[in-house]
Amino acid sequence: MEHEMRAEYADGGSPRKPDAPVRMWHMVRLDSTLSMCGRELQPDAAVQSADAWGTSAAEPFCHSCGAMYLREVP
Repeated sequence: MEHEMRAEYADGGSPRKPDAPVRMWHMVRLDSTLSMCGRELQPDAAVQSADAWGTSAAEPFCHSCGAMYLREVP
């Protein structure tokens, strides 16, 4: 199964605003808006490769998504 990270924005943030602060990064199954922790994310939120997981590019990262992700990847 393939995954990617999707942004959750701070209160009032929107992916349509280029300077919108990311509150947290979540892991989702590829092309989904439902995070592995169960949070529904905006369909036009920023995404980045799952390869960035565990790097500074993925901070801050949802701990619940991280635990679920580790159970799905070899």
